Amino acid sequence: MAAECRHREIPPRSGTAFTLAKGDRLSVIDPCGEQVADLLAYNRHDVGEVISSGRTLDYASRIYLTTGDPLYSNRSNVLLRIVEDTVGRHDFLLTPCSADTFRIIYGDADPHRGCFGNLAAALAPFGIGPDAIPVAFNCFMNVPIDAATGAFTVEPPLSRAGDRIVFEAEMDLIIGLTACSALQSNGGSFKPIHYEITRSGSASLPSNF
Repeated sequence: MAAECRHREIPPRSGTAFTLAKGDRLSVIDPCGEQVADLLAYNRHDVGEVISSGRTLDYASRIYLTTGDPLYSNRSNVLLRIVEDTVGRHDFLLTPCSADTFRIIYGDADPHRGCFGNLAAALAPFGIGPDAIPVAFNCFMNVPIDAATGAFTVEPPLSRAGDRIVFEAEMDLIIGLTACSALQSNGGSFKPIHYEITRSGSASLPSNF
């Protein structure tokens, strides 16, 4: 019970933003199973430096990242490093879902604003506008690729209740984080995401500051 009290919850189909200092650890936890969390990271002192799918995957030479892998910025600096991963399957190819996603793919007449809109709203107080939102690191998202054709599908996440991925900050950061809003990505239902911040040299804190 005490461990649960340290967690902060992102309600279904919503998002948040907060800061990390260099050396802090961020645990992203799937409390129910089969729920994606979109993660963005920016240099806290210069928000023009942002997480980069292209540079990270280029340097890793593979599309599935896990424990030990660094996440690079658009300036080829390491922003985060994965230090623990109980799932081993995440996506770094697909853009955050948006109202346009739901309109174009699902045919929704009154679409939800999606992770893109949730991230834009959460990051606005930090001076980060919608056009500065890149491809996110999609924790727990399961996107198999056909090696012969390059075709991909979005399948239910492999994460089960309590699974986590833990990142260590390699510089001072602004983080955007969601409980994903796309039905297809989340095994057909919308669930919360938990997160926990362990400040460098301290115990876990229930903080989003």
